[in-house]
Amino acid sequence: MEPILVVDGIEKSFGGLRVTDKVGFDVYPGELKAIIGPNGAGKTTLFNLLSGHLSPDAGRIRFLGREIAGMRTQDIVALGMGRAFQITSIFQEETVLDNIRVACLSKLNQTRIFLRPTRSHKRATDKTFQILESLKLEKFAYRPAFELAHGDQKLLDIGIALALEPKLLLLDEPTSGMSPEERVLTRELIRELWAQFNLALLFIEHDMDTVFGLAQKVLVLQQGAVLVEGTPEEIQNNPQVVTAYLGEEL
Repeated sequence: MEPILVVDGIEKSFGGLRVTDKVGFDVYPGELKAIIGPNGAGKTTLFNLLSGHLSPDAGRIRFLGREIAGMRTQDIVALGMGRAFQITSIFQEETVLDNIRVACLSKLNQTRIFLRPTRSHKRATDKTFQILESLKLEKFAYRPAFELAHGDQKLLDIGIALALEPKLLLLDEPTSGMSPEERVLTRELIRELWAQFNLALLFIEHDMDTVFGLAQKVLVLQQGAVLVEGTPEEIQNNPQVVTAYLGEEL
């Protein structure tokens, strides 16, 4: 099986500080992979490089067989890469329904007829409700997004990304700011979405229960470089990782 994403020796510096240091890894179709590391390890910078928000200084990024390093973000999205952010990018004043429906219309190439009432586009609306049901947010469809609880706003942001039908979905801290109970529910819902939408999923996460309970492979970053990659069991039993990131008690 060929990887859906190939990252090969990418580097990024800001001034004299190298934030991404010869990072390389693969993501395969249908794979669930986590990226962990302390603050400042370069995780979000890596996501910004993958999604086109930054261009690498060196190295290659291939997605679905195409070189995407330096490509515009919207072109990478059109190619099939979606992203949900640590800080949600939802439209707070719009309804939950319209947040996702706008993305559906964009995917359907109907934004050029946006002067028509959005609710008239039945195909987009039907698709939106399918996504809302998958997220268990359908009961909030007609409420303004700002009324949602923090965890539900994070799910809505994921829904916007799913509306664009990605083949690879990047999730940046999907459980940040959630209670332990919310994290458990979100972890299980992410697993359901991964299976339902047949995604490759790459996510950054600090909550180790979520990492080890969800990921098939874990990539550990240290000072911008890859320290080690392996299964959750291998990572938990790696002395370098235990000492540097997880604490001796694990």
